[in-house]
Amino acid sequence: MTLARSAGSLLNGEDRSQPHVLIIVQNLPVPLDRRVWLECKALAANGYRVSVICPKGPGDPSRQVIDGIAIHKYEPAPEAKGLGGFVTEFVYSWLRTFFLSFAAARRGPFAVIQACNPQDTYWLLARFWRLRGARFVFDQHDLNPELFRSRFGEPKGGLRGLEYRGLLWLERRTYRTAQRVISTNESYRRIAIDRGDKSPDAVTVVRSGPDTRSMRPIYPAHPRPADGIELVYLGIMGPQDGVDTCLRVVDELVNRRGRTNVHATLLGFGDSLSELRLLNAELGLEQYVTFTGRADKPMIAEHLSRADIGLCPDLKTPLNDVSTMNKTMEYMAYALPSVSFDLVETRVSGGESVVYVESGDVAAFADAVERLIDDPALRRRLGEQARERVSQELDWRPQARAYVGVFDDLTGTAREVVRDANPQAPSELDEQGARYVPLAADGELARFILDRRAPGAGS
Repeated sequence: MTLARSAGSLLNGEDRSQPHVLIIVQNLPVPLDRRVWLECKALAANGYRVSVICPKGPGDPSRQVIDGIAIHKYEPAPEAKGLGGFVTEFVYSWLRTFFLSFAAARRGPFAVIQACNPQDTYWLLARFWRLRGARFVFDQHDLNPELFRSRFGEPKGGLRGLEYRGLLWLERRTYRTAQRVISTNESYRRIAIDRGDKSPDAVTVVRSGPDTRSMRPIYPAHPRPADGIELVYLGIMGPQDGVDTCLRVVDELVNRRGRTNVHATLLGFGDSLSELRLLNAELGLEQYVTFTGRADKPMIAEHLSRADIGLCPDLKTPLNDVSTMNKTMEYMAYALPSVSFDLVETRVSGGESVVYVESGDVAAFADAVERLIDDPALRRRLGEQARERVSQELDWRPQARAYVGVFDDLTGTAREVVRDANPQAPSELDEQGARYVPLAADGELARFILDRRAPGAGS
């Protein structure tokens, strides 16, 4: 049986009276995009039929159904270079999404279309489907004008100025088309209200909090050496992400301070990955740094559980300063202390569980990492604080209630209780059979933060 037929058979017999939501993503595949996947599952658990259009990841099929969520995928555009490359990427992705939207509509008319940016180009598609009754939700993951300023500096006229004004124009069109805007934090919400001229009632904050019942430490299958220190980075590797700072910190610790027991694992991919590999070789760090490429859920659980310190190298830029960094909260979910450049929204997420240093100061960043290496009690205290904060204040479940509420308002759905997408009590094992660290066991989390291995495990 082909995948397409198998997928179709799984959707046969579904309740066509349930509102149909189309979610559009351009920059990451689903379910790799963890925020979008949590959103999909929250809607599906509360009686919505959910379809997704997104680019393919390596080896992905063109169509699949996971947990009743229909995912339509297209080959991603070639890597964009220059203005012409970005325009080509926008047009290509838009057209592929446009045609796939008709395939998704075979499940029934869309009640709501949600577009996740970047890019801010799907407002026109939303207007097309609005003629057929669909409402439009803008789930703003990035501020594209701020991203432009962060990568290219302040526009001062000429072509750069034209490009910048074009991004502002696209953003305004998206705001004006959207009946509701979902913002990842209060900083984004203020921009939607002030620059986007949206009513405060039309803008809802839905933070990208992890589901801390499933995203929590496991006993790693391959723990780091007993006398070693493992650093970890998780995220996209683009020009604005500052991942080269991770390499320069390892260079400082290993080649200048003699910390040869330090190893760093960098999980993720992006436009800068090849350049980072070259820099790593130039610095002579091949045996001290591992690049994993694309990281799936089991890989993330393994590496964040075996690591001692998380790295947040995002520089203070117009975009980064007001953006919520998912990596920070994911480190916290795994009881990882972390070091970050001092950013407004990272302080909102991390509170006192993160060590902050001045943006761009690599030596100070290395000093902070070294302080955590030399002070196990501090690592333990910050790790415990991080886990408590993320589970008590940043967990996805209250965010899911706010998120589903946006769609209930648009569709006129009356609901007393928002259902949990994962209502069952956490088991002792994760989906891959790895054993969770028993967080309620007296003293076990504190012991684990220092050892990062199962009790009695050898080196």
